[in-house]
Amino acid sequence: MKLTVSLQVTVDGVAQANGGNDERLDPGFTRGGWAVGVGDAEAAGYILETWRRPDAFLLGRKTFDLFETYWGARRDDGGFGEAISSRPKYVASSTLTAPAWEHTTVLSGDLAAQLRELKAASAGELLVVGSVALARWLLEQELVDELNLIQFPVIVGQGDAVLPRDGRDFALDLTDARVFPSGIVALTYGVGGRPRYV
Repeated sequence: MKLTVSLQVTVDGVAQANGGNDERLDPGFTRGGWAVGVGDAEAAGYILETWRRPDAFLLGRKTFDLFETYWGARRDDGGFGEAISSRPKYVASSTLTAPAWEHTTVLSGDLAAQLRELKAASAGELLVVGSVALARWLLEQELVDELNLIQFPVIVGQGDAVLPRDGRDFALDLTDARVFPSGIVALTYGVGGRPRYV
């Protein structure tokens, strides 16, 4: 199974609070909602198709709780709620034991080993959305096959960036690039190997 990370980011690499400020989730961060402010129906359609494509979703606990509350209640919306609620969901958590959201499996313990087994067990696509800390960890563990960054034309100047300042280096292979009317750019990369330095 191919593991794809798809994140909405700013030009300065922030993926935090794209849909709005929530003090419970992002204490002290006041520049949320940057994705909503752009408004681009064509880009929104692209993101929705990304959500409709996978065989299953992989989420971190914080994102799972947020999405369960919001998208889990919108099962028949013809959009994001239907896409994620109707598919299997895996949530990485050491504390969640009995999730109420349908089609959910909790992964705890040796997460890397479980994900390697899951990836080897079947074809298709496992999609990570939101879950910035999980996405960074997956990259460091070399579990990511594809990276899809949907970059919004805004610099927020603070917040949690997708990629750390210090970490592993990766060679990326651009497999798809799209530019939308608002200036949103979607870049899809295959992940593998190390860059060459000269």
